[in-house]
Amino acid sequence: MAMARAVLIDSGPIVAALCRRDQRHQWARAHFEALAEPCLTCDAVLSESFFLLQRANEGRERLCSMLDRGIITSVYSLQTNLSETINLMNRYADTPMSFADACLVRMAETQDDATVFTTDRDFETYRKNGRLIIPLIKPW
Repeated sequence: MAMARAVLIDSGPIVAALCRRDQRHQWARAHFEALAEPCLTCDAVLSESFFLLQRANEGRERLCSMLDRGIITSVYSLQTNLSETINLMNRYADTPMSFADACLVRMAETQDDATVFTTDRDFETYRKNGRLIIPLIKPW
């Protein structure tokens, strides 16, 4: 039996899907609806998303609902991946790499068939395990 791909979600598509005024709202909604698997993420992405959704009409409530229903699940353990996450932020200090991005790249390194669902162009620069391109679901 084949394993389903792991879809790792960044804050951009979460906010776009839940905020009708976002320029990428339709794109993000369509991709969410097409996914058969839940989206995996980290607490840093959720923190960013909750902050960015504070002014969106029912945005935070709808994000809570997505978490309750298992559409998005936080699975990243910083304690287990601390040194690797810090090393990634140091390697991409000139970008600069956010903490949330470092967590997502580290998640991609630990899952063979991971795709990152993002609106952040920096993911075109990031590499997993130092040299491997990270597959992306992106709006460009």
